[in-house]
Amino acid sequence: MPKLTAKTLFATVCTTAVLGLAALPAQAGKTVDAIKARGQLICGVNTGLAGFSAADSQGNWSGLDVDVCKAIAAAMLGDASKVKYVPLNAQQRFTALQSGEIDILSRNTTWTLTRDASLGMHFTGTTYYDGQGFMVPAKGKIKSAKQLKGATVCVQSGTTTEKNLTDFSRANNLGIKPVVFEKQEASTSAYFSGRCQAFTTDASGLASIRNKEAKVPAEHLILPELISKEPLGPSVRRGDDEFFAIAKWVVFALIEAEEYGITQAKVDELKNSTDPVVGRILGTTEDTGKLLGLDKSWAANAIKAVGNYGEIFERNVGPKSALGMPRGNNNLWNKGGFMYAPPVR
Repeated sequence: MPKLTAKTLFATVCTTAVLGLAALPAQAGKTVDAIKARGQLICGVNTGLAGFSAADSQGNWSGLDVDVCKAIAAAMLGDASKVKYVPLNAQQRFTALQSGEIDILSRNTTWTLTRDASLGMHFTGTTYYDGQGFMVPAKGKIKSAKQLKGATVCVQSGTTTEKNLTDFSRANNLGIKPVVFEKQEASTSAYFSGRCQAFTTDASGLASIRNKEAKVPAEHLILPELISKEPLGPSVRRGDDEFFAIAKWVVFALIEAEEYGITQAKVDELKNSTDPVVGRILGTTEDTGKLLGLDKSWAANAIKAVGNYGEIFERNVGPKSALGMPRGNNNLWNKGGFMYAPPVR
C-alpha cells in the first residue's frame, strides 16, 4: 500500500469533490409529477388585463403572462395548448397558489420581500419591469403626481399599489384620500364615472385599462411620474425545487433566445447553426434538458410556441400593440434595458 502523504490525501479529496460536482439528471418533484400525470399545466392569471392576461369571446387567453404559461407547457409537455387558465383577483391569487389550486401564478404580480419570504412562494424572475403611476382626466388641471394634494384616488385593496399610494402621499405631504375597492373592475368603474379624481396602478395596467375601458382613451392622461419599482413575474410554491428550476429556466431561455437572434420562425433553421450557444439553447449540441428532467428540445419547443422574449413583448404590449408601451427598461441588457438572463450552459 503506497504511503499516504498530505499531498496525496489532498489530491484524493480534490478528485472526489470534482467527481461529486458532476451534473446529475433532475429528479422530478411532486408538482412536476402532477403536471405530467394530468398532461396539463394549471396557471393562475388575471381576470382580465389586456396585454397580460385576457380571454376573448371564445375563451381563448392571450397576453404576456399567458405566453409564459404556454412556454412552460411547451417545454414540459411539448404542447403550448396544454394549459388550464384560472382567473384570479388580487385577493385570491396567493391562496390559490398556496393551496395547490394552481401550479404557477403568472398574474402581473410584484416581487417583494414580504411576499417572497412569508407567503410560501418563490418568484422565478422578472418578466416585466414596471412602476406605479396615475391616470387623470386630460381636461383637468392635474399634469403631475405632485399636484394630487387632497385628491381622491381610486385604488384596489390587497395590492402593493395601495401601500405605495399611502407612502407617496405621506412622503410628499399630499393628504391623498384613497377610495378603496376589493375588485379592480369596481375601482376603474368608479374612476371613469367621476367618483375619483385619479386612478392608480402599475403603468402597464393604466395603459391597458385606458385602452380597454375608456370610451375615448385620449380623454385620459397617464401622468409622467412613476412612484415605485414594480418588478412583475411568475411565482411557484416552495417545496418543489425541480419545478422552480423549470419555471426559471424557461423564461431565461426566452430572453437568451432574443439575445442570440433565435426567433419563433427560425427555430428549425437555426438547429443547423454552428454557433455553440445557439446549438446549446436549441438542444442540438448539448442536452441541457436532462438537468431539468425535460426533453433536449425543451427550449426550442418553448420558443417555437411563443417566440423569444422580444417577440412576446412586441406582440402583447409593445409600440405596435393596442397598449403601445415602449420597450424601455424591458429591453435587453445590451440595448439599455434590464433584461439579463443567466446563460443556458
